[in-house]
Amino acid sequence: MKKTITLLCLFILGFNCIEAQVKYEMFQSSKLGEERQIKIQLPRGYTSNEEKSYPVFVILDGDYLFEVVAGNVDYYSYWEDMPEAIIVGINQVETEYDDCLYSEQNSLPVETGASFFEFIGMELLPYIETNYRTVNFKVAVGHGNTANFINYYLLKSKPLFQSYIVVSPELAPQMLEYIPESLSKVESKIFYYLANSGSDKKSLKQMSEALHADISAIENKNLSYSFNSFENSTHYSAPAHAIPNALQNIFKVFQPISKKEYKDEILELEISPVLYLEEKYQAIQDLFAIDKTILINDFKAIAAAINKNELFEYYEPLGKLARKHYPKTLLGNYYLARFYEETGEPKKAMKTYQSAYTLDEIAGITKDMVLELADAIKEDFGY
Repeated sequence: MKKTITLLCLFILGFNCIEAQVKYEMFQSSKLGEERQIKIQLPRGYTSNEEKSYPVFVILDGDYLFEVVAGNVDYYSYWEDMPEAIIVGINQVETEYDDCLYSEQNSLPVETGASFFEFIGMELLPYIETNYRTVNFKVAVGHGNTANFINYYLLKSKPLFQSYIVVSPELAPQMLEYIPESLSKVESKIFYYLANSGSDKKSLKQMSEALHADISAIENKNLSYSFNSFENSTHYSAPAHAIPNALQNIFKVFQPISKKEYKDEILELEISPVLYLEEKYQAIQDLFAIDKTILINDFKAIAAAINKNELFEYYEPLGKLARKHYPKTLLGNYYLARFYEETGEPKKAMKTYQSAYTLDEIAGITKDMVLELADAIKEDFGY
């Protein structure tokens, strides 16, 4: 059964990749003094005349990492657990060593490594931003040597990428100091995902675990950090495990409120749960430039928390928010009526339930249900 499920998942990922638009280009680089092959996957249905813009993933070691990332991104975005994105892979099958060359004195890019650093920041990304519709949320992905390399962009005063997926990094010695220092000082939101495997060579695993310990100790509200150690994976299979975990963590804010988020965060809030909901969707707007309609699932989660914690005064702002996002439905009126009913204004509650009769049913809230609630109030109070 487990094997069947695995094959089905691989089939779905493969099918999704067929649906997405993948193309290969030869990119002439003046910084490198040569051509490089890049792969680009555009979101499903991407056309030149639409207005929607997308985050960008830059995948080093694109000769083998591209499909892993592209398939997962397409799959997660299909189920709306993350935004659709533009995926750019750089093939390095014959050039990885030279591309990742760093100085033994300071662990920073040197010679061909410095040229490759400039190629990405000064040529490739400007080309993508000029020719495709992008938002200012960029994700860098690397494995082994390239996982070390992508951190160099983090060392800039304004990091080039907003998110880093660092899998089994072959860290240059001084990067153990540079990375935590930079992450402790970031002044804008940075997502950092680190992973290693059980079969990574001893020195590599020790360095990644030392890095994990140092990053875990950082107290910076702008840093969102997560770590996984895949003890049963090999060094080369680690990315297949790491990428979906990374996407889950990086794009958590984009996803519907989960049972865990509801239990561990929302029920324990010291602020208004409605404010929590508004801030969640404002973060989606700020990070990904997406004006996302609040999901019915999320309205229901907040309403459940209000009811469970008996914070009935918050039904009023929740009702107003529901009217804004679903103006033709019963949702807003239902929450407002609950507010009046629970705060001692039964007549207002009754009238609000009754006025909802002309609106559309939604989320299990039916016209019959609200009329029954109105009739119950009328019978109890003799209106």
